[in-house]
Amino acid sequence: MTDRKVLIGNLAAGDIFHARAPNGASIICVVLSVSDNAIRARRVTTQEEMEFDRQAGKAVVGKQGIVCVIDSVAPLPSSVHKIFLALDEKCAAIMAMDEQTRFEDLERLKLTEPEKKALDFVHSHYASNPLPPPIE
Repeated sequence: MTDRKVLIGNLAAGDIFHARAPNGASIICVVLSVSDNAIRARRVTTQEEMEFDRQAGKAVVGKQGIVCVIDSVAPLPSSVHKIFLALDEKCAAIMAMDEQTRFEDLERLKLTEPEKKALDFVHSHYASNPLPPPIE
């Protein structure tokens, strides 16, 4: 079994990984940058930026200080990876709009069939390829 710290440490800008919140929420992130100590990432669907500790794979998020943990870094097939990068761009464009404009055309907010299939795929893909649990 490969070491959790090594697998997390191998993440690079543009990679996509999965994290989980304590309530079970699925967090799909794209890596923005990596330093010696941290992985700066953006949650694809909400565009929330997060900073994960590069050793433990944990991020403290929001005003409530919720700890989210990276639970899979399994690479995605190229076609699925491209869909998530495009979804990230789509969500960024939507979130950049003012609230009135954002909701003028509800069709633009809907997931496409490829996006739905990609989300279905990652659900089982990441669950089937977990990282070793963090050492408490």
